[in-house]
Amino acid sequence: MDGAVPSPLIESRADLIEAMARGAKPRSEWRIGTEHEKHVFRRDPIRPVPYEGDDGIRALLAGIEARTGWHPFYDREHPIGLRNDEIAGGVSLEPGGQFELSGSPRETIHDSAAELAAHMADCHAVGGPLNIHFLGLGTTPLWSVDEIPAMPKSRYGIMKSYMRKVGTLGGSMMFRSATIQANLDFSGEADMVKKLRVSLALQPVVTALFANSPFIDAKPSGFLTFRSHIWLNTDRARTGMLPFVFEDGMGFERYADHALDVPMYFVIRDKRYIDVAGESFRNFLHGGLPQLPGERPTKKDWEDHLSTLFPEVRLKQFLEMRGADMGDEAATNALPALWVGLLYDAVALDAAWDLVRDWTDEERQKLRNEVPRTAIHTPFRKGTVADVARIVLDLAQSGLRRRARFNNGEDETKYLAPIEETLRLDKTPAERWLDKYRGEWAGDVTRIFDEAEM
Repeated sequence: MDGAVPSPLIESRADLIEAMARGAKPRSEWRIGTEHEKHVFRRDPIRPVPYEGDDGIRALLAGIEARTGWHPFYDREHPIGLRNDEIAGGVSLEPGGQFELSGSPRETIHDSAAELAAHMADCHAVGGPLNIHFLGLGTTPLWSVDEIPAMPKSRYGIMKSYMRKVGTLGGSMMFRSATIQANLDFSGEADMVKKLRVSLALQPVVTALFANSPFIDAKPSGFLTFRSHIWLNTDRARTGMLPFVFEDGMGFERYADHALDVPMYFVIRDKRYIDVAGESFRNFLHGGLPQLPGERPTKKDWEDHLSTLFPEVRLKQFLEMRGADMGDEAATNALPALWVGLLYDAVALDAAWDLVRDWTDEERQKLRNEVPRTAIHTPFRKGTVADVARIVLDLAQSGLRRRARFNNGEDETKYLAPIEETLRLDKTPAERWLDKYRGEWAGDVTRIFDEAEM
């Protein structure tokens, strides 16, 4: 099994449900987890960074290990990340070397922001002498998938091969995209359902506000968030807006039924990845997996499978808000601030649900389809997404004020400043980059490596 202690076998449907339901916590224990992925690059000339070498990503991991005391974890003989044993969290590598911090559960946005600042200080202290720099954009603006060195992670080899069969941009998702993610808790099934419905409905609005990937292949892509467009063309079986969430009877069991029908990627045995891409977890429950005939899944197998679903909002033992482009440090703090203000305050959550409860499946999907190209300017009902976003921002601000979590006399509303600026200017970060590209940059996309460096 993957790990020293074998995971118990799944004995019933209750075990499938329990893998999610055990995440329920009383409000006093709700925490905030912030994850973000940074593109890595070299200067003089600008180019991608390989894994190996004295100045590669492996060396970056080793330097941060020495600086922080975090412990490496491996894929075979290759270190592929670091864990903080004192509190949950750590560093990991995405397929194209995107350098990810999975933040530990924090009580406030102030705490999450301090964690991010400390992490970036580590990255600069170690990365600078290695000529490794970090870019805060939703997609890398220059290189093709084939030009980006692959990280030595077995699961990604399986995923890359399978994605060629089920979508057109799976490789771009893996190698050229980067995101900010907020992870939030729920108190029980009803609270989970309400938060999941609100966050799914509003995810295209949030995607629009954080649109920050207008370039691909060294030129404008025609999209304000090409990263979001990528996800529409990756793997429809495991992505999307999950319309069943809005149906009567939604709960942990209904999500488990959905997950059972999503094709598998892999099974881990003896710390090695077995390629089962496209196979059915339902068949696995009955010992019908061709690659492991007669063998039945463990609880860890199910948790691994849940982690390979990529909807706009993902349910595990918490809710993962997955729809935002990577941005600068301020944007990385703004995303969890927005979602905490909306979902962790009962008044704001009720108001947000009132806002979206009559939106139809068709309206939600149309927003999802159109936002990648037009972001906050996407038409919706009698206005635009920007009009909805202003209501959402007001709800989040009010929710954060009621939370009243202060640091040096300031509450958490200060972290919403990047969103306020986008709505004040009526221009997303992507549009501001495009203005520079057509103006002072004179069509030179490489200038963004100076201005979007974190």
